[in-house]
Amino acid sequence: MAETVHPFLAGAASIEAVLDKLVDLEPVFLPVTEKRESLMALARLSSRVEALQAKLIACAGEVAEAEGHRDVAAWVAARTHGSGPACRRAQRLGTACDRRWQHLGRSLVTGEVNVDQGHVIVSALDDLASAASLVSVGAEEWGRVLARAEQHLVEQAAHFGPRELRRIGERILEAVAPELADQLEADQLEAAERRARRRTSLRIQHLGDGTALIKARVPDAVALRLTTSLEAFTSPRRSGDGAEKQPYDRRMGQAFCSLLEVLDPARLPLHGGDATTMMITMDLEALTTGLGTAALADGSRITAGEARRMACTANLVPAVLGTRSVPLDLGHTARLFTPAQRKALALRDRECRADGCSIPAAWCEAHHLQPWLLGGRTDLANGILLCSRHHHLVHDDRYLHDRMPNGDVRFARRR
Repeated sequence: MAETVHPFLAGAASIEAVLDKLVDLEPVFLPVTEKRESLMALARLSSRVEALQAKLIACAGEVAEAEGHRDVAAWVAARTHGSGPACRRAQRLGTACDRRWQHLGRSLVTGEVNVDQGHVIVSALDDLASAASLVSVGAEEWGRVLARAEQHLVEQAAHFGPRELRRIGERILEAVAPELADQLEADQLEAAERRARRRTSLRIQHLGDGTALIKARVPDAVALRLTTSLEAFTSPRRSGDGAEKQPYDRRMGQAFCSLLEVLDPARLPLHGGDATTMMITMDLEALTTGLGTAALADGSRITAGEARRMACTANLVPAVLGTRSVPLDLGHTARLFTPAQRKALALRDRECRADGCSIPAAWCEAHHLQPWLLGGRTDLANGILLCSRHHHLVHDDRYLHDRMPNGDVRFARRR
């Protein structure tokens, strides 16, 4: 008597037999209409086969146990030489449908929902289920809410792809239980904000090449605020001065540097009895010539030109040393242009005063024509507006600059 083959295995063999008949057929000769229908049919069949495999994986734990594998996904990946992550993803889908979302599982194997949609729906339903502790309803009522959510998402799969379903899933409670949506959203947002505050961190790693790597994790609202501020700095640089367009991440990094330089030190927390300042140390010769180097408080070094540029806008205290490194003078910080002076400079200059630059005054920095460190006054006669790029150039010893008859500044590379 012939051994009876289980219908599941017999069906898989039948599918494979039909596929064998298609192997030698050449689809290139199909008319457009039939190509379209074939594509749709194969996509539907492929998804149903994947759903059946996921369903089988969910109940085949003994297969992995018999051969000492960690789980069925690992066994399938090893035996088929397939992708481990893909097999594990199928296992998660099959397990979720087997244990929690049977209606979705049925829709997957019948082809009403494809596998990609199924993953999105499971994620949305699991997220909603995990919010049970945040809503003040009984377990029975919450179970009915979850059932309505599952039914609604399966129905929407007939009209929307995974991306749209993800958005619908994020707001699913508004569709199936609007009376609970506001309460849940407020509780979820409060929990997310508390979690974000706990995870907030910032790390600065000096790389030893003149740069430092800053890695931060902050709440979304803070990140959005920072992005908005930095993009405000970078926006006019996209088309203003004709310079070669720089990569977005470099412009954002430069904008971050500019943002720190324009912070009002008077509004920073007191540190050591005074508003936060930066101490720089430099030789008298470097101060007067703009050549050489200066040391910051932590011992790192910058060029004298960069120190003089920073002195125009940053809250620096210059400690000037004589020839034997004896302190000659400890400078003061009352040298920044006042808001009223900034407005007057904006009205007078209207834009960056570098020759050919059209960056508007609102995005420029105030520069001392006669350096403040060398006795220059902080007044309108000694002030001029320069954009960030040209403010760097005016303190860069690789460039010469001179005033034109109309008061603009012209730059030339040293030879």
